[in-house]
Amino acid sequence: MPNTFASRKEQIIHVAAELFSQKGYAGTSMRDIAERMEMEAASLYNHISSKEEILHTICFSMADRFLAGIEEVNDIYFNGEEKIRMMVKNHVAILTSSPEEAKVFLHEWRHLTGEHLQNFIVLRDKYENGIVEMLQTGIQENVFDDVDQKFAALNILSSVNWIVEWYKPNGKMSPEEIAQKLCDFILSGLKKKQPY
Repeated sequence: MPNTFASRKEQIIHVAAELFSQKGYAGTSMRDIAERMEMEAASLYNHISSKEEILHTICFSMADRFLAGIEEVNDIYFNGEEKIRMMVKNHVAILTSSPEEAKVFLHEWRHLTGEHLQNFIVLRDKYENGIVEMLQTGIQENVFDDVDQKFAALNILSSVNWIVEWYKPNGKMSPEEIAQKLCDFILSGLKKKQPY
């Protein structure tokens, strides 16, 4: 049964996120959500106007968390390597603290429509550009190779986002250890090789 400390709407959104992550957005009905909540389907509409409202809430609340993290990193940290390390650490922390919501955010956003979809893509691009900015810092410092920054940013995101497919809270590695290993791997590919 859902957490009694969260508001009813928050409970519904979290239960929906679990179902969306398991069955996909298209494969989940409001009736499925109501059954998991142990309530009448009609009662859901006292709290939520539609299934798309739930998807919108999940995708945009996650996007806000990611953007707040990357903006903080670009404001506080100065050198490129430190920026990348902190970005990865924050990104992994968000993914692992809300794994169901993260899966929905990464895989189901395509079901957003109209302005919601357009606005989501703007936020996604803003996040990618924040990583590009970090890479540019490292290149200007002569610490990173002069790589294709957009391509590198997308590769970094692919590496960190893949963890939602295999991360288990009771697994062998903590989120901090995962972030450390990912950082070491990512930075080994970015750093300029020292001449012998």
